[in-house]
Amino acid sequence: MRGKNNQLKRDLCYSFDGFFWFFLSKGIFIMTLIKSLFSDGQELINKEVSLFGWARSVRRSKNVAFLALNDGSTQGTIQVVCDENLANFEEVSGKLAGTCFSVDGVVVKSMGKGQSIEIQAKKVVVEGDVSSEGYPLQKKATSLEFLREIPHLRARTNTFGAVFRLRHSISFATHQFFHQENFYYMNTPIVTASDCEGAGELFRVTTLDLDKLADGEKKKVDYNFDFYKKPAYLTVSGQLNAEAMAMGLGRVYTFGPTFRAENSHTSRHLSEFWMVEPEAAGFDLNDNMDLAENYLKYLINFILKENPEELAFLAQHYQKDLVESLEKVRSSNFVRLTYTEAISILEEAMKNKKVKFEYKVAYGTDLQSEHERYLTDVHFKGPVFVTDYPKSFKAFYMKLNDDNETVRAMDLLIPGIGELIGGSQREDNEEKLLARMKDAHLDPETYDWYLQLRRFGSIKHSGFGMGLERMIMYVTGMSNIRDVIAFPRFPGSAEF
Repeated sequence: MRGKNNQLKRDLCYSFDGFFWFFLSKGIFIMTLIKSLFSDGQELINKEVSLFGWARSVRRSKNVAFLALNDGSTQGTIQVVCDENLANFEEVSGKLAGTCFSVDGVVVKSMGKGQSIEIQAKKVVVEGDVSSEGYPLQKKATSLEFLREIPHLRARTNTFGAVFRLRHSISFATHQFFHQENFYYMNTPIVTASDCEGAGELFRVTTLDLDKLADGEKKKVDYNFDFYKKPAYLTVSGQLNAEAMAMGLGRVYTFGPTFRAENSHTSRHLSEFWMVEPEAAGFDLNDNMDLAENYLKYLINFILKENPEELAFLAQHYQKDLVESLEKVRSSNFVRLTYTEAISILEEAMKNKKVKFEYKVAYGTDLQSEHERYLTDVHFKGPVFVTDYPKSFKAFYMKLNDDNETVRAMDLLIPGIGELIGGSQREDNEEKLLARMKDAHLDPETYDWYLQLRRFGSIKHSGFGMGLERMIMYVTGMSNIRDVIAFPRFPGSAEF
């Protein structure tokens, strides 16, 4: 019977939205999320609730104390009013910002400005004390630079609460979108022997004793003593593996961490980041662009509906036109033009002295951020797909066009940010793929399994990659990529 009762409790736990359920030896009690108080507050007036939260502030005025609590579920704080009849009033009213409290109380109408309800406390427990006045998050404004030094605490701030809730929404909506489009979620390897991009910016994975290797006794590493018996690396992309899965399942996507050993200290680069990478059998480049456009619009629609408070806060403090710019992209028809056409537009702009670029515009060179921003922000004033780039600076797996000089690649450029999504139709001809590998100085034996996909029942297929952090930067208005991931990894930093 006890087992059945426990099962009943577990079932109940999943049947009520907006509550935490705690199972104690004495039974069940409910903790209400502050988010639910704000959405259902008027219906809860004069009813008892239990909640918890970290104090953004503790104020005492004569015989009354006010706790501003936030539990992470929403942008705002709920005010808890504690009067002198509270059994531990002196203890509670003397606590510092950052203290974690649990509260039993009654929801009442608030007389204060900017809030419709508050909690009249009946019982307050100090769950987690702040032992000194060294707590770094005070009510006054704190710089983003300082908060990067304490990433273990910054989720408690308004800014990072908003950023990380939006990150959750984008991740959740990603799975929802691809499920609706009949894509299957795949987990591709994090440790690999292949370099998908062919750039060589790889983190080595080894169990060899590096101290012994450093003594110079051995001129060449004997990988027979290493864990995988060969050189192994952290993946830069799950694409090649996703292609293999698409050759049996039709439509797949991978969503996971990727790694680049670039010695870059810019505001747009991390050494560890997350990538969304769909692959679809039977898709050509136009299908691929349709998918990317629909995906981006889906994500924007989702957060505009689910995260209005977070977006309003970020717009107020970081990018005033944030919501308007998202709405504009959502309603836009994305322009499609070739790389050759893009170069002509940029050259014409320079010729007519409309703009002066720092980097030279010339056919055969990749577009720089300033070039991308001119196309999106100035010329077209909206999102742009650029396609059919020269093969000289694109990856070996991209399908060669009939001109033998360009490939079926596409980049999606967004106003204010530049490139957000990059993809291509993949080369499905084995001979052409092999020639591109040799041009890129890649060992065909390492990629034999990849070549077999072209040998054994090949079909045209396409895919793209979107960096999750780049997307979060776009929808939050944050200017530094280190502010959209919980514990950023970059050259010289692997703390926490």
